[in-house]
Amino acid sequence: MIIQLNPTIPVYIPDLGTGQAIGWIDYSTEHHLMWIVALDSTGEIWTLDNTKVRAQKNITMGRII
Repeated sequence: MIIQLNPTIPVYIPDLGTGQAIGWIDYSTEHHLMWIVALDSTGEIWTLDNTKVRAQKNITMGRII
């Protein structure tokens, strides 16, 4: 199943930088949820599993990366 995120979710990918999650791919209970992310710096579109995606820094929420 593919889900389009509206609005997008700002995310941070170690070694790649910041981006906007624009969708998810859910293959099943036996697999990681896959994030479809457009990188801010290059515009590249990457598909990454849950272990690679982090929430962006949000000082108001106390989340500092």
